[in-house]
Amino acid sequence: MYHKDETHKVLIIGGGAAGFFAAITCAEENPEAEVLILEKGKDVLGKVKVSGGGRCNVTNGSFDPRELVKNYPRGGKALLGPFHRFCTGDTMEWFESRGVPLKVEDDGRVFPVSNSSQSIIDCLQSAAHQAGVKIVQNQRVAQLYPPEEKTQRWKVMTGSGEAFFADKIMLASGSSNLVWEMIRHLGHTIVPPVPSLFTFNVKDPRITDLPGVSVPQAQVRIQGTNFKAEGPLLITHWGFSGPGILRLSAWAARELNEMDYQFQILINWAFPIQLHELQEQLPVFKEANARKPIFKHNPTGMPQRLWRRLVEQLGIDPEQPWGNLGKKAVNQLTQELSAGAFSVTGKSTFKDEFVTAGGIDLNEVDFKTFESKIHKGLHFAGEVLNIDAITGGFNFQAAWTGGWIAGQALAERD
Repeated sequence: MYHKDETHKVLIIGGGAAGFFAAITCAEENPEAEVLILEKGKDVLGKVKVSGGGRCNVTNGSFDPRELVKNYPRGGKALLGPFHRFCTGDTMEWFESRGVPLKVEDDGRVFPVSNSSQSIIDCLQSAAHQAGVKIVQNQRVAQLYPPEEKTQRWKVMTGSGEAFFADKIMLASGSSNLVWEMIRHLGHTIVPPVPSLFTFNVKDPRITDLPGVSVPQAQVRIQGTNFKAEGPLLITHWGFSGPGILRLSAWAARELNEMDYQFQILINWAFPIQLHELQEQLPVFKEANARKPIFKHNPTGMPQRLWRRLVEQLGIDPEQPWGNLGKKAVNQLTQELSAGAFSVTGKSTFKDEFVTAGGIDLNEVDFKTFESKIHKGLHFAGEVLNIDAITGGFNFQAAWTGGWIAGQALAERD
């Protein structure tokens, strides 16, 4: 094992958001340190590039740590303390002070004013370069060896047979089964990974040929469970997508995996109106529009194409006036609008923005420094940890916060 000289060497495995943020923080905090990023691919910051449809959803406009943690199905409790040290506002100030103006959109998501992820990539690469961070690409880590004595360094072997040595190491390798296996051999517990943030595959005549039709606000429940989510709902070629669906997939990630992605959902198309309210309102709506054709006047404000399809699938003639509708048909319509049942037969994942529930057990990490409780000098940040969030910039915020706090600790000589 390589013995120490006077230079403080820091090695970061993974050239993504958390890795870059930690490297920059460390190098700026300790300009004498030698900071190196090892990236397995030919490009760095790949997820940053594709996030938010290429616009990069940098963070979220939720500035209270106690509210912010509610967006993390896994890891919220562990992140509460770290968010009090480096939160969403700190992220915004970090980028804006480096020449990247940001904007908070109506739904709370934060993007660069340029609407281009390249602005964020350029900023991070420029800051890393100015701080003296070295980046080595096409270097897949194969083995990690902790120091056996205080005078020794960590040793990292790559797939090409090259050896790197460091006083401190940070793993920011994302959802990597290979790295998780290495960490498991070091004594850490790995919570088995399962997909999160995915869309639902549904084949149903009620939504056939309606891709692109969206409902601004719907509630989706997973039948037989307590899981539910609200938000915009989008009909796709393969089923359902949109923020409401993605949010639900994140919260129920483990349970849906156990169901092998075969389950029933109930959709309230009229949300926030609930069943009992609809039972009162629909007869009143019927009387008020007695002479008007059903297909032209719907009580929910949903897109007309979807409304007509739902009516037709119940066997109701959409051309007839509301006044002709019998009590049984009104009850059927009430049920369909408030709790339409659909069978989900699988999932579809955004490969470029893939998020995983699972990773290093959070009980084995000191969140004051994001350091391993098992091995001194070994730090973690980003998706390598069992932390994940719903959509809206929250996954990136966990990466920025973890990278910043770990970077501070990496800069210190023990």
